[in-house]
Amino acid sequence: MSADLIELVQHLGQPRVLVVGDLMLDRYVWGDAERISQEAPVILLHADRREERLGGASSVANMLRALGAKVSLVGVVGADPDAARIGRMLSDIGIDHEGVVADADRPSTVKERYIGRAQHRHPQQMIRVDYERREPVGDAVERELIQSLTQQLRKADIVLISDYDKGVCTPAVLAAALAEAKRLGLRTLADPIRGKDYGKYHGCSAITPNRLEAGLATGRTLQDNEQALAAAEQLQEQLDLEAAIVTLDKEGMALVHRDGRQRVFPTRPRQVYDITGAGDMVLSVLGMALASGADYDAAIRLANIAGGLEVEKIGVATVTRDEILRDLLRGGPSLAPGLEKVLPRDVLRHELDARRRLGQRVAFTNGCFDVLHAGHVHYLQEARAQGDLLVVGLNSDASVRVLKGSGRPVNAADARAFVLAGLQVVDYLTIFDEAAPLELIKAVRPDVLVKGADYRRDEVVGGSFVESYGGRVHLAALREGFSTTRILQRLGAA
Repeated sequence: MSADLIELVQHLGQPRVLVVGDLMLDRYVWGDAERISQEAPVILLHADRREERLGGASSVANMLRALGAKVSLVGVVGADPDAARIGRMLSDIGIDHEGVVADADRPSTVKERYIGRAQHRHPQQMIRVDYERREPVGDAVERELIQSLTQQLRKADIVLISDYDKGVCTPAVLAAALAEAKRLGLRTLADPIRGKDYGKYHGCSAITPNRLEAGLATGRTLQDNEQALAAAEQLQEQLDLEAAIVTLDKEGMALVHRDGRQRVFPTRPRQVYDITGAGDMVLSVLGMALASGADYDAAIRLANIAGGLEVEKIGVATVTRDEILRDLLRGGPSLAPGLEKVLPRDVLRHELDARRRLGQRVAFTNGCFDVLHAGHVHYLQEARAQGDLLVVGLNSDASVRVLKGSGRPVNAADARAFVLAGLQVVDYLTIFDEAAPLELIKAVRPDVLVKGADYRRDEVVGGSFVESYGGRVHLAALREGFSTTRILQRLGAA
């Protein structure tokens, strides 16, 4: 347990963070890839859902807001309906966007992804369509941006630059931002572009390129920690940085500080679902922690935790302080392999929301699973086949005693959870205390509720609730000859 990081999270406060950069709208169109078009040899997508999320610098602002920061945003949108949509989304989550400039000569940046399911399952991105102009903004818009920056900086505790190379972070805009921030005594952190010339970041407090970006900017190949530190040292010296931080994916982050510190901060192994948004999360948490008075070492360690939680989610997702605290309190590296599947109910709900945004269907079942046998495995395999992922509700020891008597369970809940988590067909586990799982089912809202065929449909707890919103109940076949009670009787006879 990292007591210092727990204390840091508990005292993050509500720093005022100014985010400068390229605003985007991420749009997703979901559907079933049903057949080949008669007009051309292309897949025909039968669209059934559309979703919009904040992207780019506005995603960084969203992540900061979820962490409790007071956020203002400076950037550019077009004079179009997409700009209005971005504005409404920012207002809905309480982000100050008075500093956002409308440019009638360019569209709002939109990334539109078409995601198809094969035979109603296994969603995959088929194509991405970008609506954007990447050349630098014109002189008049540039002047407006600088004016907005000057006003917003007076209300900030720290400045984060989210540069996606879409024309907003011009040398003049960044020079004005850095000069004014320095005059006001504010730190500036930049997540830079992928390119060879980093001159416009000269004078930042810190930059956070990833391994590839740092390699391009320094002309190096970064294959190990020593090479990463060498690249960070080169960037720190050339750009007169307080700190250069190179993110190294699953290997953590490399820091070179002006005071001579050079260190690689490892991160613990994670079950990686999607790396999208990890860089934005690192920038957000570094800025939040530094603005709250943390030093770089603690800020990087905390950003490692948050970035790890981000890659365990599907798509670009937010991470809350409570999630970070739960991760720290669960013991970090001492957590047994497999038990990362065991989630509290509120965390599970957040994970399932992210999975559903990818069009995945949730199957759910529950039980004691006291002495796991072949019949259980067959049952869980059939349950998993009903959806894209399987959630298992596991009765706590107390609820097993209510159901089975004082002599049960034979195995405690943590041991039962460990065995179930080792099965590939089980995606998530959550332990519940109630004798009946109705409240858990209401929290999970499965697309398919699975019980054994020894039940009638009208006897399945939660069945009518699931069917009320269009879900279904599936009765899984029972395998003859397998029974926990019989196994225990045979063991007793032996």
